[in-house]
Amino acid sequence: MGCAPSIHVSQSGVIYCRDSDESNSPHQTTTISQGTATLHGLFIKTDAADSIPSVLAYQSRQQPPPSAGPRRKERREPGASARARATRCCGVEAETQTSNASVKQASTTEVQIGPMRLTQDPIQVLLIFAKEDNQSDGFWWACDRAGYRCNIARTPESALECFLDKHQEIIVIDHRNSRYFDAEDICRSIRATKPSEHTVILAVVPHASADQEETSVLPLLNAGFDRQFMENSSITACYNELVQIEHGEVRSQFKLRACNAVFTALEHCQEAIEITSEDHVIQYVNPAFERMMGYHKGELIGKELTELPKSDKNCADLLDTINTFIKKGKEWQGVYYARRKSGDSIQQHVKITPVIGQGGKIRHVVSLKRLHDANENNKQSYHDEKYTGDNYQSESHSFKCKNRRKDSIDVKSITSQSSDAPGLQTRRYSSMARIHSMTIEAPITKVINIINAAQENSPITVAEALDRVLEILRTTELYSPQLGTKDEDPHTNDLVGGLMTDGLRRLSGNEYVFSKNMNLSHSHLSVPNTISDVPPCIAQLLDNEESWDFNIFELEAVTNKRPLVHLGLKVFARFGVSEFLNCSEATLRAWLQVIEANYHSSNSYHNSTHAADVLHATAFFLGKERVKGSLDHLDEVAALIAATIHDVDHPGRTNSFLCNAGSELAVLYNDTAVLESHHTALAFQLTTKDSKCNIFKNIDRNHYRTLRQAIIDMVLATEMTKHFEHVNKFVNSINKPMASEETSSHSEGSNCECTANIKNFPDNQTLIKRMMIKCADVANPCRPLELCIEWAGRISEEYFAQTDEEKRQGLPVVMPVFDRNTCSIPKSQISFIDYFITDMFDAWDAFAHLPVLMKHLANNYKHWKTLDELKCKSLRLPSENNN
Repeated sequence: MGCAPSIHVSQSGVIYCRDSDESNSPHQTTTISQGTATLHGLFIKTDAADSIPSVLAYQSRQQPPPSAGPRRKERREPGASARARATRCCGVEAETQTSNASVKQASTTEVQIGPMRLTQDPIQVLLIFAKEDNQSDGFWWACDRAGYRCNIARTPESALECFLDKHQEIIVIDHRNSRYFDAEDICRSIRATKPSEHTVILAVVPHASADQEETSVLPLLNAGFDRQFMENSSITACYNELVQIEHGEVRSQFKLRACNAVFTALEHCQEAIEITSEDHVIQYVNPAFERMMGYHKGELIGKELTELPKSDKNCADLLDTINTFIKKGKEWQGVYYARRKSGDSIQQHVKITPVIGQGGKIRHVVSLKRLHDANENNKQSYHDEKYTGDNYQSESHSFKCKNRRKDSIDVKSITSQSSDAPGLQTRRYSSMARIHSMTIEAPITKVINIINAAQENSPITVAEALDRVLEILRTTELYSPQLGTKDEDPHTNDLVGGLMTDGLRRLSGNEYVFSKNMNLSHSHLSVPNTISDVPPCIAQLLDNEESWDFNIFELEAVTNKRPLVHLGLKVFARFGVSEFLNCSEATLRAWLQVIEANYHSSNSYHNSTHAADVLHATAFFLGKERVKGSLDHLDEVAALIAATIHDVDHPGRTNSFLCNAGSELAVLYNDTAVLESHHTALAFQLTTKDSKCNIFKNIDRNHYRTLRQAIIDMVLATEMTKHFEHVNKFVNSINKPMASEETSSHSEGSNCECTANIKNFPDNQTLIKRMMIKCADVANPCRPLELCIEWAGRISEEYFAQTDEEKRQGLPVVMPVFDRNTCSIPKSQISFIDYFITDMFDAWDAFAHLPVLMKHLANNYKHWKTLDELKCKSLRLPSENNN
């Protein structure tokens, strides 16, 4: 026999009854009479009829046995704990659950409204019946069958209180007689509350006699009821009614409630939004629209668009073109002039989308508008777009491409041709104007949509050509220039193939695994205890470290191939790195020693001297006024650390080599940015492994995470497969907006800080940091000629060694031109400068103002061209070598 249910009486007189988990008693019925109350099998003595429970909450009762009918009377004598007195209680609530209750039905439901997916909780129903009878029981068991949560209220006061507490979706009110309460008054009182906006209220009305005419539902509707239900105590009839309400009105009201979230988004959207009917009557504008146009929404809603003043700057047939697109159910986007309330004309970039509704007809038109010249977040800049007739025309300028490239951007056209040209300031303004004419655009889907629209009314030959364009645009390598045949330029082809791919194939049985040693031992070289404790010969060299012409090879010589520690201490001190990291100089020195020890001195190029050179270039760039004004201290520290670690443990082989050889690292990093991923991972492992060199140990977690992400992002940016993507994004988001501001400032004759509107956006700071380390990493062609020649010899030797090893191991030779017996070093340098360097440094110079570097680049390029024209394949002319 099961345990007796527990009874709890609250101070407010509310009785909570819950069966114990062990109870097997179904407790299926409720009997209420004057002076007594049996709640789900609990027999409770009460003092008076006014203590009849006014609210009863039932959850998950068992279905009655088939033979029981809708109601089954059952009385049980309670135990001692069941005796409770509740006098003058205005809200008695009884809640029961049985151990074998059917809870599976009370589950959530997924509802779709447009692209929005919603989860609807189990339906809640409030039954308002003054007395229990077959009809109330019929609805109760119908709720139980449908898996709804159900409450029963006996008085108007308790009904309103219960509704305000639980906000039921369906309310059923007994409207059969007015002896106990006025059903219409209860409905009106509920309708007066805000939550009732999305509630369906059902009136239970008595059957009309055969000789009585059926009454009108209008009084019920006027009182606030939604439906009427002819008295029918059948559980199935009640169930059908409730389920129809759920799938009809309740589901619709649930979707309408979700629209509040959409309107909240519209109200807070930064873009101006206008919604009109199919007849162009304004139905909605958001606050951004009010701010942009100078109107209050009350002045606009309900008006036709034709009633508002128009700008006379638009093409005569522009509105006809837009209407043609809308009537066809197509989206239109372009530039449009609108007139503000003040009378000013403003240029907007507009996207107008028709919304298809009932009957497949256009029911609404949604317009998104933004100021055409507003570089909001500087993520994308728009160029003028015009529609003439049915043909789309774009006022754009194409770039001249180098004759060895296809589909690549020629950033050279946007900046100076040489830094020693006369009129430097004039040249810089004109180069900025050329940057502004560039037409790289994102997202790519916008371009595809425009081309699709242009295809519709184009001749067949043009449409076919545009099909080919779309095929190209849908490829994944949009930023990677396509070369001609190998015969055209084998040096460029091999160089790009080696640097911009991760290997074409791997051959089994050939594995290249470089040392997994994490060299944590300090160098045996004499390392200064403090910055001031530096040998005079080194200190004298470091006095000139802020100059771009600083000779890193002299520092390499006097430090016995360990220049990184000495230069690092000097540069880090200048930028206050120890202070920012809150670490001692001894910790910083130990960290530099560990990092430098893990560079391979046996590599001819990728060694700690290269790391020191990149660190020097990064520090030089950070000292430029515009770069300094665009980054904060954390960015500077991240950039210096990234430069220091960016090639740690480099094996002297390219990513393509490692992938083709099936190296452990290539497998670990899935043939994607193999070395760059290894450099960052190893650097952080080395740093955090030993507290003596952990420069991050004293900064808080948030600063560390931000700093770590910035360092990782910069090192990964040195990977060459994304070279053109980084350069193009920099031009779009930094150069072009800056060009607009500088051109405007120059024409007005005033000095304007062009970074004021772009430096505060994290995305732009990220682009600047990426561009900075990329330029620092490959700045060799911009160094003084003697340094440039030395670097060219070192990188060539490293590539020669890789080709030798590929041939020995039977691996694919990724750069065949780098054969030490046949290679022309001048040709390889010319190809590298033409293909990678010129465009990137033109864009970087336009931002950072680097005339010295551009002059060196021009001189070095001239040197290599001269050697090539003389058919010389070495670093210098034979006569110079003899000298």
